[in-house]
Amino acid sequence: MNLFETLIISLALAADAFAISICCGLSLSKNETKKCFAVGFSFGIFQAVMPMIGYLLGGTFSKLITSIDHFISFALLTFIGGKMIYESINNKNETYDILNFKSLLILSIATSIDALTFGIAYSFAYNTKVILTFIIIGIVTFIVCTLGVKIGNSYGIKYKNVSEIIGGVVLILFGIKILLEHLLV
Repeated sequence: MNLFETLIISLALAADAFAISICCGLSLSKNETKKCFAVGFSFGIFQAVMPMIGYLLGGTFSKLITSIDHFISFALLTFIGGKMIYESINNKNETYDILNFKSLLILSIATSIDALTFGIAYSFAYNTKVILTFIIIGIVTFIVCTLGVKIGNSYGIKYKNVSEIIGGVVLILFGIKILLEHLLV
């Protein structure tokens, strides 16, 4: 796989994490650069590590993982989205901190399950430059997601609770989309 192909794969794998990053940015009540970098770092690390795990597992657990990955993503995204909506409705003056450690960990896992599956597929097709490929995926995800939080935050500051509700709904819809894509194939 050449550099151009690796960058295209990286962007494709980072697409769902980018969408979730925008939702994370919507939940912020003020401009918090540290949280933008925290999301980018967390998503980037998971997007780099999960394909490595998939690569190492190879075909051993591939059927098991691909048969349940969509259910896991759906459950995690629906949980976080529902919690975001609930908190924004019940706490009119406060915003739900979607970027606490636990929530960020859950979102990082949910958005990187497809990277795990990619790693499994990669193990069948390639056996060179594995580490470099996964590092590039992590770096691209870091950049894209940090920008996604910044973009979402620029709207979140203006619209507060409404943007949290929208962000929560988007997370739930994204989870449903992932589930339906796998069930209807």
